[in-house]
Amino acid sequence: MWNTIGKSLWLKSNCLFHQNQVASDSVHRGNLALQQLSCNACLEENKACKCDQSFESCKRVSGVDEHHAEANNSFTHSVINMTGMLIGLGQLSTPYALETGGWSSAFLMIGLGVICAYCSHILGKCLDKNPKSRSYTDIGQQAFGTKGKLIAATLIYMEIFMALVSYTISLHDNLNTVFSGTQFKVSWAKLSKSQLLTLMAVVVALPSLWLRDLSSISFLSFGGLLMSLVIFTSVACTGIFGGVKANHTIPALRLHNIPAISGLYIFSYAGHIVFPDLYKAMKDPSKFTKVSIVSFTLATILYATLAFMGAKLFGPHVNPQITLSMPPHLIVTKIALWATVVTPMTKYALEFAPMAIQLEHNLPHSMSSRTKLIIRGTVGSVLLLVILALALSVPYFEYVLSLTGSLVSVGICVIFPCAFYLKICWGQISRPLLLLNFTLIAFGLLLGVVGTISSSKLLIKNLKRAHSG
Repeated sequence: MWNTIGKSLWLKSNCLFHQNQVASDSVHRGNLALQQLSCNACLEENKACKCDQSFESCKRVSGVDEHHAEANNSFTHSVINMTGMLIGLGQLSTPYALETGGWSSAFLMIGLGVICAYCSHILGKCLDKNPKSRSYTDIGQQAFGTKGKLIAATLIYMEIFMALVSYTISLHDNLNTVFSGTQFKVSWAKLSKSQLLTLMAVVVALPSLWLRDLSSISFLSFGGLLMSLVIFTSVACTGIFGGVKANHTIPALRLHNIPAISGLYIFSYAGHIVFPDLYKAMKDPSKFTKVSIVSFTLATILYATLAFMGAKLFGPHVNPQITLSMPPHLIVTKIALWATVVTPMTKYALEFAPMAIQLEHNLPHSMSSRTKLIIRGTVGSVLLLVILALALSVPYFEYVLSLTGSLVSVGICVIFPCAFYLKICWGQISRPLLLLNFTLIAFGLLLGVVGTISSSKLLIKNLKRAHSG
């Protein structure tokens, strides 16, 4: 599905791509797809490239040497890119997860960080075995054929869809807080103030789904990263300058809550979909493992710092979105809230990009570019409105995010990388490593099953409570 990565747009936007590939856990999915826009661009420029051709044929048509086009990322640059990809929506929920699971759950968070770093490492090993593999789905195909590629792509699309729902719920919750003292009502609309505001925000974001220019969408990616950094800084300033004392006691362990919060933790490390692209972009791919270790270490330090800071500042009253716990009168709170509002609006085009690529791939080659644009934009707009309706119907951020992590992200980050590695490198793996990978697969399945059941039960329970009330 995604094995035809052309090069003409890569050359046009190489600087922007490397600067802006440092987006959050959801942005990396959009960036992965953005690199594939050029096959369609070749068609529009009347080149011989076809979307169903192999990557090699696209490369020959465009006359681009692969090594010089991509392999120019230094170690430091790669660390910045990977670290940025890991930081995103998950950071909002880490204080809540720590408070809910107890401070001992930080060991689970750190352990998951170590496991996900190892899984990043073995994805690199899979790429070593077959230089023609260029994406996560390519590795799936290399390991298990067409079925592997289809399963990997299905999980990716599921994660994209569920992440968009989570972003829209976050948008709804933070807009409601931003305009808490404002009266806003439309007589003919049977919607609450927060629902109307969310609808308006989504309508404002709709035109971004019609963007097809790589540099425009990359700009959105960079904006999303900036907003994530603003949120972290604002929470830190609340503790330092905001007059909020960090005097709450964090419980040691709440074992019954661990299954639910495990999904929140695993979602925070979801970045493996785009790691093959980072690997291919490195000057020295042999350093990919070191890049993974440093990047996951930095991300884990940030998550742990924010988690303990938020839990100590707000205690049992900490919100699943840390920005909603901050004192509303502080300037830094208003900045953090607006940053959280703007962030989802920068993600929609990036998240929709993979689906848009596949949609255009399935359209007749004889169709004009304008018609394709209209179809692409219309489908994207309808899909976003469906996501909006779902988000307003299920406005439970923590449970949707936890369900996403347990149901989908654990497979993408842990289970499938280990399975791919075992299948592709079976003959070269030592017995201890075989045991380790089988253990990680079993652990991932256990975490996914219990986490999915727990978060689903909590989600259904709250939905029933809301409807009965």
